[in-house]
Amino acid sequence: MTYAFDEQTAVVPLGDGAWSADLHGGWTVGGGLNGGYLLAILGRTLGEALPGKPDPLSTSAYYVSAASPGPATVRVRVRREGRATATASVELVQDVEGREVVRVTALATCGDLGRAAGDVRTTAEPLVLPAPEDCVGATDVAPEGTRTPPRLMSRFDLRIPREQAGWAVGRPSGRGEISAWFRLEGGREPDVLALLSAVDALPPVTFCLGLPGWAPTLELTAHVRARPAPGWLRVRHATRNLAGGMFEEDCEVWDSADRLVAQSRQLALAPRTS
Repeated sequence: MTYAFDEQTAVVPLGDGAWSADLHGGWTVGGGLNGGYLLAILGRTLGEALPGKPDPLSTSAYYVSAASPGPATVRVRVRREGRATATASVELVQDVEGREVVRVTALATCGDLGRAAGDVRTTAEPLVLPAPEDCVGATDVAPEGTRTPPRLMSRFDLRIPREQAGWAVGRPSGRGEISAWFRLEGGREPDVLALLSAVDALPPVTFCLGLPGWAPTLELTAHVRARPAPGWLRVRHATRNLAGGMFEEDCEVWDSADRLVAQSRQLALAPRTS
């Protein structure tokens, strides 16, 4: 079975370290395409470019300009390759009226998560959420003052605890935290690429600070810690500091086996208040 996510993140080799992609408009949010979606495309390309090291263990991406639906080119340059890991730079560009424009530029370290899958020592506590059927669907809520949720919310199933969705009815919690169940469109089981999408899938935590609106990502670093087990993912985004018109957003992703399978931190612009 072919899932929409796989079609929408597909890349085609062009030779000389380049791949083509067709960016899907269904991932639009605010003034561009979702950062997690673009990160998944980078991750898929890196897996193609580095046989034997298919997993993006750590990716630091800078979002230089807002990507738009349509053709794009992804270029990979291997900077170092060892026995267990390889480091590569990767860049996503688009043609704008005959001029090449950089959308995302990143540096990634890739490897094989299967090499030491059983070696886990953690003090992290699993994220506990109400059952998905007791939560609110993301397509059923939109921040106060807006009419509909962003288009990308139909690309996956997101279930938010009712007590964390107060921003949708004008009662933001002020806690700087939003958690949710996450599952890709069509019930596609999670994998490493799904984790890269999940780290940027939730509404911005600024919603629960009473600041609705688009919060464009400036930089996003994602660490993938394990290949996830089948089933729902649980995702938590949190912030502690909004200053200078920017805020950080820390993310944890837990799988159905209660493993912390991905972590990320991003720096984003706070939504405009006027």
